[in-house]
Amino acid sequence: MKQIAYAKVNIFLKISGRRDNYHEIVSRFMIVKNLFDEIEFIEDYPNEFNLIGEFGCPTEKNTIYKGYLKLFELSPKIEEFFKKYSVKVTKNIPEFAGLGGGSSDVATFLNMSNVYCNLGLSKDKLAQIGCEIGADVPFFVYGFESANVSGIGEVVEEFDENTLDIEVFTPKIECNTAKVFTIFREKFYKELSLAEKNRLFSMKSIDILKELGIDKANDLYLPAITLYPQLPTTYHLPPTTYFSGSGSSFFTVKDL
Repeated sequence: MKQIAYAKVNIFLKISGRRDNYHEIVSRFMIVKNLFDEIEFIEDYPNEFNLIGEFGCPTEKNTIYKGYLKLFELSPKIEEFFKKYSVKVTKNIPEFAGLGGGSSDVATFLNMSNVYCNLGLSKDKLAQIGCEIGADVPFFVYGFESANVSGIGEVVEEFDENTLDIEVFTPKIECNTAKVFTIFREKFYKELSLAEKNRLFSMKSIDILKELGIDKANDLYLPAITLYPQLPTTYHLPPTTYFSGSGSSFFTVKDL
């Protein structure tokens, strides 16, 4: 009972509007096949939900625990199963880095629990549950390698293309997503047009990266370096480098 939870990068990330207190995004998500966590169910009879691993937050704030509570509301099978099994997470994806590590972990947990607890939930239902935990979770629930993502993360459409050979660089800087969005609203706010959304959604990722530089591909890059000016200087990055999510991770693509 072990599965891989891949990291992701945002090939591009644009803001298309606001919905209540949320920003609506337009983005291409792609998994990073050489960077992943491992989620394992271990039969050790803990008698209550038990999460094993090294995390940067207490259990009650962990995305997997939040996923457990959501499933617990739906079925008593969950509590009985996790009296027998602990959840072990081997972390390799840096946290607070724009790579979706916590979202990928809980999505993998939801999918595994659905199978091993015989919950019979559809992918759409799991994605709905996941969206209540984090905006990136639905993408990972569906298990697509590349997808166009919009709304507040709940609209996920598979994009048929080969994954790119991606190398990730993560400075030891934890970017605060809420603060990055605040700077974006105050100093950089703009909305992507519907025509541009449709154009980008129709393009292959490699062509998008060839066309857009780091500050054009990701609306949150300039706000992030305004807040954390040391970010671009933490590595000797190649000229063709991109920025994922609200940071702090950069990435490059082989043979671009």
